[in-house]
Amino acid sequence: MPAIATLTMNPAIDVSASVARLRPESKLRCKDERRDPGGGGVNMARVITRLGGEVTAVFPAGGFVGGLLSHLVQAEGVRSLVVPIRGDTREDFSVRDDVGEQFRFVFSGPTLSRDELAACLQALAEMPRKPAFTCASGSLPPGAPDDFYASLARTVRAHDSRLVLDTSGPALRAALDEGVYLVKPNLRELRELTGEGLGDTASRLTACRALIGRAAAEVVALTLGPEGALLVTADQAWLAAGLPIKPLSTVGAGDSFLAALVLALSRDAGLNEALRQGVAAGSAALLADGTELALPEDVRRLAAEVVVEAI
Repeated sequence: MPAIATLTMNPAIDVSASVARLRPESKLRCKDERRDPGGGGVNMARVITRLGGEVTAVFPAGGFVGGLLSHLVQAEGVRSLVVPIRGDTREDFSVRDDVGEQFRFVFSGPTLSRDELAACLQALAEMPRKPAFTCASGSLPPGAPDDFYASLARTVRAHDSRLVLDTSGPALRAALDEGVYLVKPNLRELRELTGEGLGDTASRLTACRALIGRAAAEVVALTLGPEGALLVTADQAWLAAGLPIKPLSTVGAGDSFLAALVLALSRDAGLNEALRQGVAAGSAALLADGTELALPEDVRRLAAEVVVEAI
């Protein structure tokens, strides 16, 4: 089975807990506390490992929190390649109250020097076994130029790997100008790229095909939240409706979706089956409390319920 690498340029320890009710100027007693390794690519690697895939998580880490991050990744059995940095890895946290509302607090993370940024690209380039798929997911850290993922696209292409990208803003635009294999915007991000409302399937399909037509990506996986997801190539497209799930947490749902989709592709599944697995994993993540992510038994069960329609 072809190998997969994930790159997380701004990883974190995800701290989650629940409280009875968020109130200002009150001492809030937390319960259900947990700490999980986080950041888009790290989350992807966790899910791929759970589903039996071969993956290496590449990420920078520094300080006490960085050491804990590395320990937690290894504790889940995820193969990792850690790039040491001088700054302290960030922590993020989310709180869910008994009403069911979730509040997520995301910090900016450490500033990476030019040498540290280059070391992350070098770590990927020097992997002894070149991955068939390289998945870059998440925001860039302070200090990273907007064209960092564009540089990554050139590095990946030079080693005959396929770049899968999940990011947003100027970094996404620059990478699409360079061209990637697969891009996973959500609906908000695609609206920002196009400046259009994209209120129906036809307009969304047209927007995805416009990206493909200008060689920004070969495949577009558009996640639609409760509506499901759309997977588009130059000449094919599939729509998978969302499953009726009341979410415990939305943390990592997109990462779980993309992890299962890429794993299915690495196993030579068709794009329609990859979409089915992705929607099943994204839905499974909604059933997991805090930052737990998708569990294999839930992915297998929900995959049978996902309806994929060619459009």
